[in-house]
Amino acid sequence: MRALADHGFDGTHLADLTDGPGPTPAETVLLMLALAPHLHPDFFGRLIADHLPEGGDLPEFGGVRGEHHRGVLPTGETAQFVLAGDDLQRRLDVQRLLSREHWFAERHVLRLDPVRDGEPVMSGRLILDAEVVERLTTGSVSLPRFSTDFPAEHIETELDWGDVVLQPDTQRQLTEIEHWVRFNDTLLGDWGMGKRVKPGYRALFHGQPGTGKTLTATLLGKHTGRPVFRIDLSRVVSKYIGETEKNLARLFDRAENKSWILFFDEADALFGKRTEIRDAHDKYANQEIAYLLQRIENHSGLIVLATNQRGNVDEAFLRRFQAVIHFPMPRAEDRCDLWQRSFPSQVVVADDVDWRDISTRFALTGAGIVNVAHFCAIEYLADATPAVDRRFLESAIVRELVKEGKVV
Repeated sequence: MRALADHGFDGTHLADLTDGPGPTPAETVLLMLALAPHLHPDFFGRLIADHLPEGGDLPEFGGVRGEHHRGVLPTGETAQFVLAGDDLQRRLDVQRLLSREHWFAERHVLRLDPVRDGEPVMSGRLILDAEVVERLTTGSVSLPRFSTDFPAEHIETELDWGDVVLQPDTQRQLTEIEHWVRFNDTLLGDWGMGKRVKPGYRALFHGQPGTGKTLTATLLGKHTGRPVFRIDLSRVVSKYIGETEKNLARLFDRAENKSWILFFDEADALFGKRTEIRDAHDKYANQEIAYLLQRIENHSGLIVLATNQRGNVDEAFLRRFQAVIHFPMPRAEDRCDLWQRSFPSQVVVADDVDWRDISTRFALTGAGIVNVAHFCAIEYLADATPAVDRRFLESAIVRELVKEGKVV
């Protein structure tokens, strides 16, 4: 392993993987063993060839061939051979380093690949988390992309708090969430509250579509320096027994110990009320909810659920939220403000448009107002009309209300 150490992969470069002083010498060797094939594909093949120049196997060294990788991949047996040789007690010590109780597993850094029933556990491959590999090889970690294994989309916004109109009580509760992000580590760690308080923060946003729930979650991430991932529940919920739990496990495992905000939009599909058990389907549906409760309670980060109707969410969930935040329809004075903010300055609005009158007569959400402004601006460009007058604006509003099903 000296060749890897010569390239700078020693304990000091691995220290940021832990919350303490860094990996022990034995832990460092394990990490370097798992990292080696990512740097030199034939690293272990050459080592074996040096000891067996005429060819042959070295069973005590362990190692397996991958499906696509043509070199030798290290296993738990490889770690035992390098760290312990034939010393039984030290071999057992290596096995404990690769157990589920070790920080390798708890922080999802390094694990043993499962093996078939009957085969030695230590014959499983040493699997170094892809993000850890990226951090050690490039010095940074990119955000995960949307995929079947990670059904979540990273969402951002160019808007700011000044672009959203929130009522005072809503704003106050959002400020409390920002305070949790800023001071939670101090409270749980330095002040010792971690023994009494569950990790993480759970908030429910509820209100009609278009009232700013998604935008607010995105702005929370923007102003706290945390990436926001919107969960695609259609990729999480499965009709096959046990698959929903597996999908959730992959998602939460990936997000653990990350400074991410998980945003479950239209959460009723997964966080709805539990039903009376009438058949096997009801039984497994309730098991999914129970599993979800457990993962949410134990998650150390910020989770935001959004729903159009608070009553659709199971009461068992509500008791576990630190914040239940209502996003009401904007008041008339708020709508007046939104109307004037939403139109580009290049659009000329005729003098017969009275924003206070429009705001009082038409109860639109913020998203609805933006949609109308967008439509008017496009048509203003297309028709090259001198101004958006009251008649045209009201026809655009009626068009939006029809789309929303509020006018037939």
